[in-house]
Amino acid sequence: MRFIVQVRANAASEAGVLPTAEMLAPMGRFNDELIKAGIMLAADGLKDSSKGARLEFSNGKVTVIDGPFAETKELIAGFWIVQAKSKAEVIERFKHAPMQSGDVLEIREIFEADDFGDDLAPAMREQEARLRRQLS
Repeated sequence: MRFIVQVRANAASEAGVLPTAEMLAPMGRFNDELIKAGIMLAADGLKDSSKGARLEFSNGKVTVIDGPFAETKELIAGFWIVQAKSKAEVIERFKHAPMQSGDVLEIREIFEADDFGDDLAPAMREQEARLRRQLS
């Protein structure tokens, strides 16, 4: 099972404040542990929303909205993508993440082709498998 662990943005991350060396060192050690455990597939921080954009789709039209975005608590400042046996395993590992007071992590399972059962046509299933092979 794959999961995304999202780091919620806060006022500092939205202001473009970068983590200090004292904050980055324990995060590097935590990431090394995830790699050694064989569960980390990807991880990155995101720049503040002033450097981003949103695309809103409505009735065949697309509206582009440039950042920054107002609701900081709804924004993502970074993420990990991990592979684990269960959500409980991910929760247990990330309880030990070196986060700051007030930080919020959200864990969400990523859909796999098998989750769609018979609704995923064989041609689409093969396309998904081909895409996964190309990405690995």
